[in-house]
Amino acid sequence: MPQVTDIGNDGEGALPPFAELVLDLTERIPPGRVMTYGDIAEYLGEGGPRQVGRVMALYGGAVPWWRVVRADGALLPGHEQRALAHYRDEGTALRSTGGRGPARGSRAAEDLPRVDLKLARWDGR
Repeated sequence: MPQVTDIGNDGEGALPPFAELVLDLTERIPPGRVMTYGDIAEYLGEGGPRQVGRVMALYGGAVPWWRVVRADGALLPGHEQRALAHYRDEGTALRSTGGRGPARGSRAAEDLPRVDLKLARWDGR
């Protein structure tokens, strides 16, 4: 029986059912709003943050990937500047990191803001 973590392609070009659910929900997140990986898993009632992250890593390029964020609001490592441009275009609430330096895993040299989850988090309604 397939599990949520079985995210391989079936060879027919169809997405796994869990991936379809994740990507469909991601497309519904309004501009200027975000959900965390864990929020998406909780909303869907299956999987977890890591499984959602895996779907986004494999298939998320065609959806507004920047609207799915880490639980601490840090910008996606390796994609910080692209994400920041999208956040600014959409008016997503950001907060200063207070000089703490780049987020763990980030290759950014400068201190970048994080998404303000208190203001930008979307609950799916």
